[in-house]
Amino acid sequence: MTDVTIVGGGPTGLMLAGELALAGVEVGILEQRSTPDLVGSRARGFHSRTIEILDQRGIVDRFLSEGRTAQALSFGDTRLEVSGFPTRHPYTLALSQSRMERILLGWVEELGVRIRRGIQVAGLVQDDAGVDVHLADAEPLRTAYLVGADGGRSVIRKAAGIELVGAEATRSHLIAEVEVTEETPSGIRLDDLGIHAMNVLEDGTTVGMVVTERQLATGTEPGLADLSDALVAVYGSDFGIHDARWISRFTDATRQAATYRRGRVLIAGDAAHIHPPTGGQGIGLGVQDAVNLGWKLAQVVRRFSTDDLLDSYGAERHPATARVLKNVMTQAALQRGDVRTGAMRDTISDLLDFEGPRTRLAGLLSGLDVHLELGEGHPLLGRRMPDLDLVTAQGPRRVFELLHRARPVLIDFGEPGDIDITPWTDRIQHVEADHAGTWELPVLGKVPPPVAVLVRPDGHVAWVGEGTQAGLHHALTTWFGEPVVG
Repeated sequence: MTDVTIVGGGPTGLMLAGELALAGVEVGILEQRSTPDLVGSRARGFHSRTIEILDQRGIVDRFLSEGRTAQALSFGDTRLEVSGFPTRHPYTLALSQSRMERILLGWVEELGVRIRRGIQVAGLVQDDAGVDVHLADAEPLRTAYLVGADGGRSVIRKAAGIELVGAEATRSHLIAEVEVTEETPSGIRLDDLGIHAMNVLEDGTTVGMVVTERQLATGTEPGLADLSDALVAVYGSDFGIHDARWISRFTDATRQAATYRRGRVLIAGDAAHIHPPTGGQGIGLGVQDAVNLGWKLAQVVRRFSTDDLLDSYGAERHPATARVLKNVMTQAALQRGDVRTGAMRDTISDLLDFEGPRTRLAGLLSGLDVHLELGEGHPLLGRRMPDLDLVTAQGPRRVFELLHRARPVLIDFGEPGDIDITPWTDRIQHVEADHAGTWELPVLGKVPPPVAVLVRPDGHVAWVGEGTQAGLHHALTTWFGEPVVG
């Protein structure tokens, strides 16, 4: 029996597999696609917090070397800058999902993760000891835990009986890459239907386009005739479209799973939340799901923690994602050209003349302001640990270097020997360090320097020491299990 089986080999599934493999958990991926190739449009990049997470695992240079950095955040017509935020990565990375997946695939293969392709999951049955996964054209397999990272139409979510709730679709859009016989307009157009855009791609002959349909359409695969009808309704011509590379449809439906866990079955990424691509949030939300779930699932599989720890995955990620989805819905609602929507857009633009609202939105969209509710206390508690330059007995280190193996770390800035975590040393690094600079967080600004911090593998601060060890034993036990006795 495999420890963990992941259904879905996209960015979320690959990131989760890497997290589990780093923790020494036996993990396999089942992927419906017979090859790693992607058909159709997918994400085109990701924002600061996602880049930081890749840095935490020591693989960020693989992505930076193939992508292009830019200031690409916006809300409506207002550009949002993150260049002044205290992070080593104050930008968006433009990189296609296909290239991102290829890089992640290389990483997980180095870690020994097995991927079975061309596999269609037909159903599942779980009991107290594991999950039987039924496959369409192969023998069933048994796994201790099953994770659905299989997209918005997730077979695993449906088979587990997990409901998606939220805003149903009101508009549908076609997105495509096609050849044309007539010159096309360039840029974005807003009208009473919605948003439309065209641009000539790098090859000089293919046009990328998105067009809002006159009537809501769902559940069917679009073809060239559908695209032609939509273009004529908006532009008065279909520009002689032909030889489509691909055509796909998306809607403004924005829904979230009622729960992220049903027994030994969990869901992550688009299987747990669907939304339009406005703001480019998809990959980031999935990667953050993966790094939140991975170490917790590893703790349970390795029997350091009880499976109650898995409930904290949904408890933390559901509200964090809900905040982002509200923003996505707001931005999508503004993508019309009618008078009423224009008035709302102008009003919001006026408010964004002020630095405070701009900073707050930039923190949300970049992912740098995520705050897990871990109780009252120091402003660092529950937030991402900044990537400080440390001085240690082993020489200069960055905080993110200490997280490369996805192990928690207690960073001790106090007097040597003041803190003893000997019963947990099989699970937690204890690093004595100095840091001469200020402590600053995005949006919040400068915060008081702590005496010690306990950092989870996902980079969030689980405990802050301010001169005493009050609460440390509780934090260690809560997140990393009972201490080893004797």
